[in-house]
Amino acid sequence: MTSRTPRRGSHSALRDFLHSEAAGGVVLIAAAVLAMIVANLPATAHGYEALLHRTTGPMLSPELGPMSVHLWINDGLMALFFLLVGLEIKREFVDGRLASVERRRLPFIAAAAGMAVPALAFLAVAGGVPALRPGWAIPAATDIAFAIGVMALLGSRVPSALKLLLTTVAIVDDMGAVAIIAVAYTETIHVAALAGAAAVLAGMYGLNRRGVMMLWPYLAAFALLWLLVLMSGIHATIAGVAAAALIPIRPSPAAPDDATSPLHRLEHALHPWVAFAIVPLFGFANAGVSLAGVGAETLGRPLVLGIALGLFLGKQLGIVAAIWGADRLGIARRPAGIGWGQLYGMALLAGIGFTMSLFIGGLAFADPALLGEVKIGVLAGSIASALAGVIVLLAAGRGRPA
Repeated sequence: MTSRTPRRGSHSALRDFLHSEAAGGVVLIAAAVLAMIVANLPATAHGYEALLHRTTGPMLSPELGPMSVHLWINDGLMALFFLLVGLEIKREFVDGRLASVERRRLPFIAAAAGMAVPALAFLAVAGGVPALRPGWAIPAATDIAFAIGVMALLGSRVPSALKLLLTTVAIVDDMGAVAIIAVAYTETIHVAALAGAAAVLAGMYGLNRRGVMMLWPYLAAFALLWLLVLMSGIHATIAGVAAAALIPIRPSPAAPDDATSPLHRLEHALHPWVAFAIVPLFGFANAGVSLAGVGAETLGRPLVLGIALGLFLGKQLGIVAAIWGADRLGIARRPAGIGWGQLYGMALLAGIGFTMSLFIGGLAFADPALLGEVKIGVLAGSIASALAGVIVLLAAGRGRPA
């Protein structure tokens, strides 16, 4: 995601997004590798953990306790990530590839199956242990930046239509992940704070209805909304998506980069910060896991195996089966010029769940030992999905559809 000046033209904003998202994905990969190195070097491992858990601020929520570096990243900066996700979702629904019912069918069907089957696979493996059941949603998520970054390494061997399909499926997947976080990982609700958050949203809605196009009132409201949502007991990142839904957009068919549209201006301003700072910082803060004592038996533990198989097997089976069924039944057709081998490779890359999977894992488990297993499972499933996806896409090449 690189900084772009809003402009008019005949191209698609989503195609611009793909080029910039790929660069961000490469940076994220580098940050994850660096975290693994730092967490496993004797000279830096202790300092890495001490830095993340360093207390840096006041207690904003009784459930969270004093704010630490790790909390500021996961609950603070990631709210900006979710704000950007919300902006991208709204843009695609109002002014992009998901603006019509026909275009929504295939991504929705593929994403729904691509979330349900991994969750079922996880429960089949780890559901017998009650303490592990909260992790059912971990393998249901797809990491857009990581997946597009890996696909970008293949260059022209991957047609742009396949990249667009992966991105739209991942965007719909993000919608599902946000809903899961809001519903499944909220335990305690503080009514007064929640009522305050509702009032802020009502105020943003009023600004939108009155045609206010300046960004600063919405950004000020978002900052207050974040604090109130954090205090309410609902995960603070939900404030990002909720606020994005109320940022005004000026629809402009065939030229979605309207310089007068507040949504597009904010999206373009956020892109470089999220892609090259916030998401890599999240990856660095959450991917570091000590491999001391990790052996073959570790991969066989229910939590690790459930996550890894959910990402690697569940994603590919769910997405490919859904696309095949929708195509055969005439509900939604696969993109023209895309073969089944290429679709299979894309489904494999959708099994890269890194950012969102680690995020959900942190919500599902508080035990450091279980969090370590979550990281190993996510890394194993994501790496296997990436390698297999690259191999399949290289083999499929640019061949004609089967």
